[in-house]
Amino acid sequence: MVSRVRVWLNRTYAENVFFMDQLRRNPSDRAVEIHATHGDPDSPVLAAADTAELEPEGLSPAAYAEYALDVCARRGIDVFVPRLHQAAIVAHRAEFEAIGTALLAPPPQAVAVFQDKVIAYEAVQAIGVPVPPWWRVRDADELVAAVDELEAAGHKACFKPASGAGGVGFRVVTRAPFSLFHLEGFPTPYVPLDLAVEAVRQAEEPVDWLVMPRLEQPEVSVDCLTGPDNRVRLAVGRTKNGRRRGFTLHEQWLEPARRIAEGFGLHYLSNIQFRMFGERPVLMDVNARPAGGLHQLSLCGINAPWAAVRMALGDDPGEITPPFLGQDYTVVAGPRPLRQVSLPQQRVGSVGLAAEVVSL
Repeated sequence: MVSRVRVWLNRTYAENVFFMDQLRRNPSDRAVEIHATHGDPDSPVLAAADTAELEPEGLSPAAYAEYALDVCARRGIDVFVPRLHQAAIVAHRAEFEAIGTALLAPPPQAVAVFQDKVIAYEAVQAIGVPVPPWWRVRDADELVAAVDELEAAGHKACFKPASGAGGVGFRVVTRAPFSLFHLEGFPTPYVPLDLAVEAVRQAEEPVDWLVMPRLEQPEVSVDCLTGPDNRVRLAVGRTKNGRRRGFTLHEQWLEPARRIAEGFGLHYLSNIQFRMFGERPVLMDVNARPAGGLHQLSLCGINAPWAAVRMALGDDPGEITPPFLGQDYTVVAGPRPLRQVSLPQQRVGSVGLAAEVVSL
């Protein structure tokens, strides 16, 4: 009898409830038991897990890695999918392997390259992948100079943290004065330059921002599955143009994504994002982890989470080609159950929200 697989997801995105669903509905019909941890007792991933617990707060990355080792040993984890403190965790890969836990994450050198967007842009440029023009700014004068240069070239300027994920801190610069436009309707990413400059000047510490032109749609996120041998087994692009989403296998997106995944050893699941700069695709960002929207590949007949877990356990799934490309779709919100406040417990509770995928 084949034993169950015990998988742990640490503090992760709400959308990964669908990652967990796919593991349970795996085509191998293998029993999967999922452990989840989070800092928020109302995270839907805790309710979706078979067992769950709250994570301790205030741990340094090194202390968190020790906590993770203890969880894996105590819970008998076979595959650990780390998001929080990924860099600190992968530095201890040998110790996790010694207690029988495989890390579904790239090696430390790959994680380090893509933690800092400036280092990442320089590195991928060196292997021939196009990137947009960019300026690293740390004070108000550098911010103004970068915006001036971009606008002089006919571009709209934007900025984002040099390190970060999920679009946190992204803003588009405008010269329009602050007005009711910024207060009416839904919040927008637009920020008047004078307010941004004043905020930077008043800050107690330097900022660390990347200033670049606002890139055009479509946005294409290429989900990759790469083996420990640095060979890509799966690459599918998910397109985004406003609300409309779809899939692509066009090589203008897949070829540079493969080059990055294989060239830097982005083992297991990664997500490589592109947008248009003029007439050509350029790199926007690289996530050395599974994307929150990875489950959307199920619309193409692919169970990428299970293929990655198989690979982490030493069972190579081989090259994976989608049997078809799903129709265009959009993303809407839907109800998911939440746990009661006390933990740990089984999946019971009230109702909360997470994203779901539906066809147009």
